[in-house]
Amino acid sequence: MLTQYTCPGSIAIDDHDTLYALLPQRIARTGADTVIASRKTGPGRWEDITAGEFHRLVRAAAKGFMAFGIGKGDAVALFSPTRWEWGVLDLALAAIGAVNVPIYDTDSAAQAERIINDAEVRLAIADDRERYGRLESVSDDCPSLRRILMLDGNAMGALEGLGVSVPDERLDERIASVTADDLATIVYTSGSTGTPKGVELTHRNFLWIVRAGYDCLPEMLCERHPRLLLFLPLAHCFARFIQYCSIGTDDGVVGYLPDTRSLLPDLRSFGPTYLLGVPRVFEKVYNAASRKAGMGLKGRVFLKAAASARAWSRMRQAGGRPTPRQTAEHLAYEASVYRTVRGALGPNIRYVACGGAPLNEDLAHFYAGIGLPMIQGYGLTETAAPFTVTRAHDNVIGTVGQPAPGASVRIAEDGEVQLKGGNVFVGYHRMPQATAEAFTEDGWFRTGDLGEIDDAGRLTITGRKKDIIITAGGKNVSPIPLEHVIADCPIVEHAVVVGDGRPFVGALVTLDPEGLAAWLPSRGLDADMPLAEAAGLPEVRADIEDYVQRANATVSRAESVRRFVVLPERFTQDNGCLTPSLKVVRPKVARVFAAAIDHDLYGGR
Repeated sequence: MLTQYTCPGSIAIDDHDTLYALLPQRIARTGADTVIASRKTGPGRWEDITAGEFHRLVRAAAKGFMAFGIGKGDAVALFSPTRWEWGVLDLALAAIGAVNVPIYDTDSAAQAERIINDAEVRLAIADDRERYGRLESVSDDCPSLRRILMLDGNAMGALEGLGVSVPDERLDERIASVTADDLATIVYTSGSTGTPKGVELTHRNFLWIVRAGYDCLPEMLCERHPRLLLFLPLAHCFARFIQYCSIGTDDGVVGYLPDTRSLLPDLRSFGPTYLLGVPRVFEKVYNAASRKAGMGLKGRVFLKAAASARAWSRMRQAGGRPTPRQTAEHLAYEASVYRTVRGALGPNIRYVACGGAPLNEDLAHFYAGIGLPMIQGYGLTETAAPFTVTRAHDNVIGTVGQPAPGASVRIAEDGEVQLKGGNVFVGYHRMPQATAEAFTEDGWFRTGDLGEIDDAGRLTITGRKKDIIITAGGKNVSPIPLEHVIADCPIVEHAVVVGDGRPFVGALVTLDPEGLAAWLPSRGLDADMPLAEAAGLPEVRADIEDYVQRANATVSRAESVRRFVVLPERFTQDNGCLTPSLKVVRPKVARVFAAAIDHDLYGGR
């Protein structure tokens, strides 16, 4: 095992490169008539937008911002789910050197107020009446905020109308004044480990990782007419990064999907070649396929096919060659199962990319085994999303790949993963002390995550420093591996292992409504049973107990889960237990479910 690795090569960014420049540079290479984006206009219907039209809309919005009085370095907030206007406004702000301050569309009015005041936002743009109302309810307490616009209220038209008074020459002068090291955005962390902080990222930070993406994943991002269906929130750096990658490549097309209520039909109609998602998205696709197969003969065939896919992937990863019998079995399942599962993600799908949270290895091997390489990466808001990524030609499941050319990763003496690279942020907004604490004396960014580096420079994340549990007996326990195994249970949505300062390790378990609805009839029970009632069923507890024992088999007795509680409700953003990017907020879980921990797990001890 290595303790430090630097990927050979380098990524060059010119001092005058900006995010906006991705668009005119593409037009200069390929012309204005190439399709660059698609917007949904109805069920199964998409309207294409050419690069030239997209560019016209960006410049019109940029002029509107200037006419409104938005200067270089001024902050503008976008409070909206993913939609095509988000992409236009983002590049318009980049063009004039303004600072995009995204707000998650699920954030409360109080959360939006804190962000607006911390970043001194001058103009806010919401998508619909409901989010407009959230902003309006706190506007009196936001002294810097001059106005709120609404996309559904023709904000784009209003900006274009305002911008008529701004000559092209004046806009071009502003564009020319923006440099790679100017601040492009302040992104507030989702707060899974504490109070959200405003992460300052420059144009260079994002451009560096975009060009690294082209270098590391050309097969997915650049070749054979890549098409991306984007539904992750653009308030998250992960989605921003991939949007820039699509816009900046020669014939990339990004489809903007505001919600996932009709995701599977939208995948079929848009036909992406690659898909970006968090692990939960791909778990749901797998579970939907399993439920569709049912519990009879088709169900048994699906389970055998899934096991065969995982075994095929592991065999190929280990460098093995399939036997004639394995090949015949694989071809049979390809015709009866694998093609159908791939088809659920669209007729053109070639790659799936997963990030934002740890991914179960069995799930990754399943997708790889059915012919869909699952690209995995690791990064943080502080690194403008990905820092390491598995390559299409070196996709070792269980690792999160290598850093980009010229970037470095090292493991500190206490096991912490530390990073250096052109995409590492410049600091936390108005938090000099927190910024200083985030870096070592020799300039490495402290991630707070624990990991290992193999002899080829591939990083594996093994846990998080602050998540380490120390029991009353002094035993150090990493909860994440245990949680992953328990969460493999089809009826479990989340598992949180606890036990800090307690006599033994316990777990809180929440139920997955979709998995439960399919599982209950198989046990002769009502599929519509309320979640709280199902949580008390002995059958439910027995099924989860099996996965708890599987988890315990991977650790010593002192680290094993002795007791678990099935909670009668879910972790949600409303109760504060999930971030907008669907990460579990452990401190909040401990507070919200303190009674269950104290009395149900530990009997008041």
